[in-house]
Amino acid sequence: MKTKTIEDFNVKDKRVLVRVDFNVPQDDNGNITDDNRIMEALPTIKYLISKDAKVILCSHLGRPIGFDKKFSLLPVQKRLSQILKTDIAFADDVAGPDSVQKANELKSGEILLLENLRFMHEEEENNTEFSKKLASLADIYINDAFGSAHRKHSSTYGVAEFLPSGAGFLMAKEIEMLSTAITNPKRPFIAILGGAKVSEKIGVIKNLLENVNTLIIGGAMAYTFLKAQGVNVGNSLVDDNNIKFAISMIAKAQENNVNLLLPIDHIVAKELNKDSKSIVTIGAEIPQNLMGMDIGPKTVKLYKQAIKNGKTIIWNGPLGVFEIKQYCEGTKAILKAVVASGANSIIGGGDTASAVINLGYKNKVTHISTGGGASLKLLEGARLPGIEKLQNK
Repeated sequence: MKTKTIEDFNVKDKRVLVRVDFNVPQDDNGNITDDNRIMEALPTIKYLISKDAKVILCSHLGRPIGFDKKFSLLPVQKRLSQILKTDIAFADDVAGPDSVQKANELKSGEILLLENLRFMHEEEENNTEFSKKLASLADIYINDAFGSAHRKHSSTYGVAEFLPSGAGFLMAKEIEMLSTAITNPKRPFIAILGGAKVSEKIGVIKNLLENVNTLIIGGAMAYTFLKAQGVNVGNSLVDDNNIKFAISMIAKAQENNVNLLLPIDHIVAKELNKDSKSIVTIGAEIPQNLMGMDIGPKTVKLYKQAIKNGKTIIWNGPLGVFEIKQYCEGTKAILKAVVASGANSIIGGGDTASAVINLGYKNKVTHISTGGGASLKLLEGARLPGIEKLQNK
C-alpha cells in the first residue's frame, strides 16, 4: 500500500506537526556528541520552510521519568538553530499552554520545537486525549521518525487519527530502501549479521533464511552458532538459551540452499579491554582461557569472496568489538569489501551505523538506516505501527 508523503500536501501557511527523531547522544555537560539524526531530518524541515509552512517539531530524548532537565531538548534547539542559521522557538511543555500559544503565534517559514515528548507519560500510553491535544496544534501531521516507527505512541500513531497524515522524506526513503531490499532484491542477495545476542535477531534470522542467497554471521552471535556445531569457543560470549535455535537455523539454511558462513578463525584475548594482548587462532576452535574479539584474517578472506559478487547486501551488527581499535579491523575489512562490490548496500541502524560513520564510510554505502529497532522489525517482516497508520490514512 502506498504511503502519502510530504509532497502530497499543500503546506503553505499551514501548521505542520513533524515527528522527528532527535534522540541524540550527549556528554555529561549536555553537549551533543553526534548530530547525525538532526542532519537526517533537515531535508524535510528545509522543504517545509521553503513552502512557507509553519513547522512544529516534536521528538523524544532518552527515557526520562517525568520532567528531567538533563533530558531537555534545549540543546537540540540550539544545535538546530546553528545548523539552519535561524531562530527556532522553543516550547517548555508538550501540547500545554506554552505550546499552544507559540504554535498559534508561528508565522509562515518559522519553526517551533516542543519539549521532550517523554516528559508526558501519556505519550508512550498512546493516550487518546493527549493525541488530540498534539493534533490540535497543527493542520497536517508528518512522520519523519523511522527510528520510532515500531512504537505505537501518541506522536507516532495516535495523532495520525486526527490529522491528514503522511511521511517525511527520511521516512519515505527508509520504507523504500528496506522494503524493496527484502521483497524484491537484486541477486545474489547477501545478509551480514553481527552483534552480541542471537535472542535479539531470532525473527530476523528466520525471515532472512527465507529470502537470502548467503547469510554471513559474525560478532558474538557467531560463537553461539559455532558452539551449536560442537566447536569449542573458549570463554567467548554465548547465548546458551538459543543453542537449539541455532541448530535449527543451520538445518534451515541447508534445506533452503542458503550459504551460511561462520568464522573459520578469530582474533582472541584473555580479557575485553584495549590492553589485553591478542592472538590469531589457527582455526575455528578458541582455547579455553581466551575469548573471541573479532573475526580473523582467514574469515575476512572467506567473507570477502562471498561479498564480491553480491548485488544486494543488508548488514546489521558489527563483526567484532569495534569500539576497541584493534578489534575493529574485521568490520572495517568487510565494509571495504561491501563498498567495492558496488552492490545496493543497506546498513542497519544502531551500532552498525555508528561503526560505518566512525570508520569514515558514511557516503560510500547506499543507505544507512536511522532506526535500530525499527530496522530489525522490518527485516523480520513485521509490520510497523507508525508506517501502517500512515498507509491506512
